[in-house]
Amino acid sequence: MPGYRRVLLKLSGEVLAGGAPFGIDAERVKSLAREVADVAAAGVEIGVVVGGGNIFRGVAAAALKMDRVTADHMGMLATVINSLALSDALEQIGIPTRVMSAIEMHQVAEPYIRRRAIRHLEKGRIVIFAAGTSNPYFSTDTAATLRALEIKAEVIAKATRVDGVFDKDPLKYPDAVQYREVTYLEVLSKALAVMDATAVAMCRDNNLPIVVFNLTTTGNIMRMSMGESVGTVIHSGVLE
Repeated sequence: MPGYRRVLLKLSGEVLAGGAPFGIDAERVKSLAREVADVAAAGVEIGVVVGGGNIFRGVAAAALKMDRVTADHMGMLATVINSLALSDALEQIGIPTRVMSAIEMHQVAEPYIRRRAIRHLEKGRIVIFAAGTSNPYFSTDTAATLRALEIKAEVIAKATRVDGVFDKDPLKYPDAVQYREVTYLEVLSKALAVMDATAVAMCRDNNLPIVVFNLTTTGNIMRMSMGESVGTVIHSGVLE
C-alpha cells in the first residue's frame, strides 16, 4: 500500500540536464519518467513542479543586467519547456498527463484551474504545474508549496542531489551531518539550505510535511511514496 495517496513532487530543472551544465538530457528525462510512472502505477496521485534552472542558466549572465520582473518571467517560461519535456516522456510510455500553466498559453498547456487539476489527479493523470505562480519574486519551491496546499497533497517530495537535509553542504564538506528529522523552525532558524524561507514558512503554517531525498538513487521516488524512511522529514515536531 502506498504511504501517501497524493504527492507533490518538486524537481529542480538541473536534474533534467543530466551531467550537462544546462539543457535537457533526453535519456535522463526518460529515466525519470519511468520512475514516476511506476509510482503512479502503484496508485499514488502525483503532481509535479519542475524548476527552470537548466534552461535559464544558459541565459543567466544576460539576465543579471535585466529587470528582476523580466528575468523572473523568463524563468517561468523555462519551467514550461521542462514541463513539456517531462510530459512528452511520460506520454510516450503510456502515462496520461496534463501540463497546467499559471501563465495562459492555450496552444501548449491548459490554464491552471484548481478544481480541474484535482479532477485530473482523481482520474489517474499526472499533473505537471508550469510557470510557477505566474508572479515574480516567488521561487518554484514556493509555487510547489502553493500547489501542494491547493490540491491537498499529503506531502511535498523535494528531490535533490544529496541524501537529505544536512547541517552544511555535503558536496563541499565531507563532515556534514545529516538530519533524519528536523522541524520547520530549525530549518528556518539555522538557515538550512533546503527550500526558500517562504516555502518552509507556508508548510509550517499549514502543517504540510516535506520529505527531502536523493533523486540520483534509483527507486527513491517509489520508496518515499510507499512511506519508507528515505532522506529527511521536515515537520512540526509532532508526527501523527
